[in-house]
Amino acid sequence: MNASGYTRDRILAVLAVAAAALAIPAAATAQETYDIVLAGGRVMDPETGLDAVRNVGINGSTIAAISEEALDGEVVVDVAGLVVSPGFIDLHAHGQTNRANEFQARDGVTTALEMESGVGRLAGYLAERRKGAILNYGATVSHMSVRTLAMPRRRDAAQNALEAAEDDAEGGLVELSFIASVARYDPVAPDEYPALRDALAQGLAEGALGIGMAHQYYPGASLEEILEVFKFASAANTTIYTHVRDMAISAIQEVIANAVATGASLHIVHMNSSSLWNVSPVLELIGGVQRRGFDVTTEAYPYTGASTGLQSTIFDPGWQDKLQISYGDLQWQDTGERLTEETFNSYRATGGTVIIHMMKEEWIREALATDFVMVASDGMPYAPGAHPRSAGTFSRFLGRYVRDEGLMPLMDGLAKITIMPAKRLEGMTDQASTMGRLQVGATADITVFDPETIIDTATFEDDLSYSEGVAHVLVNGEFVVRDGENVPDAMPGTAIVGRGTSGSKAGG
Repeated sequence: MNASGYTRDRILAVLAVAAAALAIPAAATAQETYDIVLAGGRVMDPETGLDAVRNVGINGSTIAAISEEALDGEVVVDVAGLVVSPGFIDLHAHGQTNRANEFQARDGVTTALEMESGVGRLAGYLAERRKGAILNYGATVSHMSVRTLAMPRRRDAAQNALEAAEDDAEGGLVELSFIASVARYDPVAPDEYPALRDALAQGLAEGALGIGMAHQYYPGASLEEILEVFKFASAANTTIYTHVRDMAISAIQEVIANAVATGASLHIVHMNSSSLWNVSPVLELIGGVQRRGFDVTTEAYPYTGASTGLQSTIFDPGWQDKLQISYGDLQWQDTGERLTEETFNSYRATGGTVIIHMMKEEWIREALATDFVMVASDGMPYAPGAHPRSAGTFSRFLGRYVRDEGLMPLMDGLAKITIMPAKRLEGMTDQASTMGRLQVGATADITVFDPETIIDTATFEDDLSYSEGVAHVLVNGEFVVRDGENVPDAMPGTAIVGRGTSGSKAGG
């Protein structure tokens, strides 16, 4: 989706909404009693451009009315002075538990997807989350995992990791961490490509929303292997979500060249931490291919620190020169301490998570201000000292960068976290056609917030804390946040699944 395509879609949506309004008498709408009415809020819909005081009627999981007239409801909530927007869609959330969802919901998120790393067994992941989820969920199939299954010499170890992960609350990252450690320097041989393709196809058949390809974490993947995945993605009409090979322009050029050559759909995750000081030329590359009609998109998060496992290949010898940082720029998640050479070696031997202070504020500002860059959190699994993006990404973006710094109008900011990620998903799931919108007939995933007070509170120094200014969040028409507090035992989240399943509306 390029910028001009977004403009055309917005014009068509405005015309459709206008036609619907003319076709439905206002009196008929006002006579119905709705399950929930959000009364008197500033309704903002980035797709149509609607920005006006309206009353929103909800029946079940669907927005049933948007009216200037008063609406009757079984539950009527006064939201005067607050913005009523589509729920925020996070394309990049590693926190896939309900404890993580509690923080995400207080940040306005209604859908939290694991698209960068993905999971190895979609069926197991979906079954686990269907036991009860606060937010909507979904994932890609993990290239990191299935490439290991394609290697006969690594298959048993990979199989054991996948089975163990299905019983683990944060199974996706546990599984990937183990598999990366046993096969990260191994290439997939050409005669193993059929098995690789079969494993990717199996993930899509089980409901994957694309292919997660974080190949910086397994540098053994050859240029040819990565091209093979792009060829498969093009033939399967699916999207690759990639953490590129290195923090270098050449890594961006690799995946863009593959996308252009094969016609595959491509999303580049966290372009800020993948670009570092090269943010300007990387934005030029992505913008250039978009203007020429190629399906390449990207995202950024609004923080100057990154976060990952200390045992990952990012910290193989030579990392200081590559990242232009040193030991003191690394912060140990569990204690908050800055590392030394001694503690770096000690913790790397045992394993754990670090926060990496390696970006400048001007790089973040440039990425966020670019019209085609979406916002996604890259939120880590819940831990008391986890990266603050796990709890505050969207409130920080709207409060600091949109409101306080005036990087863009509020409507444009909302587009980056609602309709733009929804349209990114439309190529893979029919469910996305009713997501990211505040319109009659859309799914009632709704975030209500105070534009004057919304802000993150989580920091790099303290434990995770809830964002402020988010008053209400509804997921599929049910409150998960009400009056600024989490709603106990609310579990309305449903699976967002790809068209490879028997029914893309499946959930629960």
